Amino acid sequence: MSDRVDLDQLLRRENEQTEWKRGVADVDDVLRCLCAFANDLNNLGGGYVVCGAEESRDPFGFPQVIRAGLESARLRDLEGRVLTACRERVDHPIAPLLDEIPTHDPARRILVFTQPATRHAHTLRSRDDTGKYYVRSGSSTIEARNGLMRELLVRKGALEPWDHRTCDGATSADLDLLAVRECLNRARLLDPDQGLEPFLSADRSLSPFRPPLFRREPLTGALRPRNFAMLLFGREPTRWIPGAAVLFSRYDGPDRSEPFAERHEIVGNLPVQRDRLSALLAAEAVTFFDKRDTESPNGVRYPVRALYEAMGNALVHRDYERVEPTRFTAFEDRLEVASPGGLPLGVDSESFRTGRAGARWRNQALAWILSRLQRVQAEGQGIPTILRTLAESGCPPPLLEDGATRVRCVLPASPAYLSLKRASKLDAGSPDTRAMPQPGSA
Repeated sequence: MSDRVDLDQLLRRENEQTEWKRGVADVDDVLRCLCAFANDLNNLGGGYVVCGAEESRDPFGFPQVIRAGLESARLRDLEGRVLTACRERVDHPIAPLLDEIPTHDPARRILVFTQPATRHAHTLRSRDDTGKYYVRSGSSTIEARNGLMRELLVRKGALEPWDHRTCDGATSADLDLLAVRECLNRARLLDPDQGLEPFLSADRSLSPFRPPLFRREPLTGALRPRNFAMLLFGREPTRWIPGAAVLFSRYDGPDRSEPFAERHEIVGNLPVQRDRLSALLAAEAVTFFDKRDTESPNGVRYPVRALYEAMGNALVHRDYERVEPTRFTAFEDRLEVASPGGLPLGVDSESFRTGRAGARWRNQALAWILSRLQRVQAEGQGIPTILRTLAESGCPPPLLEDGATRVRCVLPASPAYLSLKRASKLDAGSPDTRAMPQPGSA
């Protein structure tokens, strides 16, 4: 029996690390799994493809392994075809480790392919010579397309993070140099003796871990700003990055069927967007007063800190390669924030919803500068802060949803505020029971 693989032990591993195949009708199915384990998008270290066995449950519901096994001829044929294809049809080629595990039938054995993660992004060429990337999603192997493919290539170093890439066609004239000077000065990056000039080059990095604001084009020698510089300092960012805009809408009722609504289209660089959004969100965080409550008459509709944290997450961690704007929608009983793109690489749905995810930056340079400016907390504090401040203010917990195309955060208004507001509408003539919402700040 192999010293390297214990089938019973594999049952205790995450499903995304093990693929069970009792019978192998399609060799390409094995190859797709091996490529996905080598690509290792979820940073698990690789995985196992177990041929001739399957995971099952005993009559009491406990996990067990059905060790059907493969006959010798079938095992040798499968081994040869898979290893040959790993050399000839996978770019970059992979070389999985092999183990044969005995079964109760001496004429049959289980074949296990162990594929460690590699530093490359691998494609599997199909019979029409089309190469595709594969990754694991839970216990399934899927083709990596669009955002998943970009994340894989960035993770493997085959593609720069989006915010580090050049904003093609733009020049230094498309940046507001006064905004650059003010930002770098506030971030304490500017040397008074040298001024701004060293940063207007492709040589001066913002820090040992962050790139310069510009890159020089190899063929023409033209100096081009990077995407994060355009977002932070651009005179007209949406000219180059169409999705770099915000839509803020306000409805008096619980849904979009209301006959009257406000709509604010917010453009400009991110500091400008943040300032305009901050004012709009502060108007939602009203303080209310209940004359009937002699112990705690004051309350807030939303804690302004929660609103600002949701704003920071949406602006900094969204996928700017998507052309949709970031959307903030205020209703009578809630405020919804929809941020284009899925969760950043390395953040899973469960840790996102419970506030246990660590610091993961989709746009690293952008988050780093805004953190230096004290505009965002770039240490994974956003969701925990939202959860805590809502609870402290008597608001229900937020609704946090994620998908392939957007992340949605819904902040519920204080039930006390809603109760008083509705009571005031029904009994507006009685000064003893009327709610009195007043503008306020947290």
